[in-house]
Amino acid sequence: MAIVRINAIGETPLLHGGASPAEPALRRADTGDGPAIVMIHGFKYLPGHRMHCPHRHILSLHPEELPWRSPSWPRQLGFGTGLQDEGLAVAFGWQARGGLRAAQRRAGQAGRALAEVVTTLRATRPERPVHVVAHSLGTEVALEALAHLPAGAIGRVISLTGACYRSRTEAALRTEAGRAAEFLNISSRENDPFDFLFERLITPPCPGDRALGHGIEAPNAVTLQLDCPGTLAHLDRLGAAIGAPEHRICHWSSYMRPGVLQFYKELLRRPDSLPLSLLRLGLPARPARRWSRLIAPPSLSLPLPFAQKAS
Repeated sequence: MAIVRINAIGETPLLHGGASPAEPALRRADTGDGPAIVMIHGFKYLPGHRMHCPHRHILSLHPEELPWRSPSWPRQLGFGTGLQDEGLAVAFGWQARGGLRAAQRRAGQAGRALAEVVTTLRATRPERPVHVVAHSLGTEVALEALAHLPAGAIGRVISLTGACYRSRTEAALRTEAGRAAEFLNISSRENDPFDFLFERLITPPCPGDRALGHGIEAPNAVTLQLDCPGTLAHLDRLGAAIGAPEHRICHWSSYMRPGVLQFYKELLRRPDSLPLSLLRLGLPARPARRWSRLIAPPSLSLPLPFAQKAS
């Protein structure tokens, strides 16, 4: 197993903990078989910070409580087992603290650094797929990278309650790299208040635009609303045992929910067994209405079988 920790300093990717360029380390990484999976944190993290460093928290094999407990993304995505087919884990940090507008601008710069990382990965091992999983404003980093890459550079992008606008996402998916990639938009009404604030703090690219949590329309994209009973039932039939919502309001449920990171592992490591066509096939025609869970009693938010499974 190999895990390479990289930080975007402006548009430049450097190794975490120093000022060394990332390219030599990426080329030296002996990863055997398996994909390269780039993991990108969201808003409020800052590499190297005593309390907010993602490399000590969600992007670590052994997360510390900084200041709250989190699962290990790399471990849950299949790294740390010592198996030959683990592939390469890339923990990608960027300067995401400060005001939301300033962080969004820096996300664009970090996206250009990410494109450089992906270019190196593809040049080193052209046969190895490169996938991305990103949370919140980290989705903006991934979308920006698509504009600076050729077709086929990235296989799948999993956006976890992405802090982006729909038109911005759809435009990124019309780029060369975007048309060839597959985009999985993970949403939940637990994130509705954060989408609401995002829409009021960040000017939309066009009038009437909505946050990504409202879903997107693209031939190579699918939206999975993880607090919708019909969606959970469909995923359960596909073998993804995801727990029921545990909170009315939560910005982190897209990776904190029991079973959900294991589902992402299957999406990234066995994409042929879970194609977008199959994921779309059993989705409800009308996902659960947004905001309704914020006013419904918790006991009525999901049918009893789901509540029992999560207990």
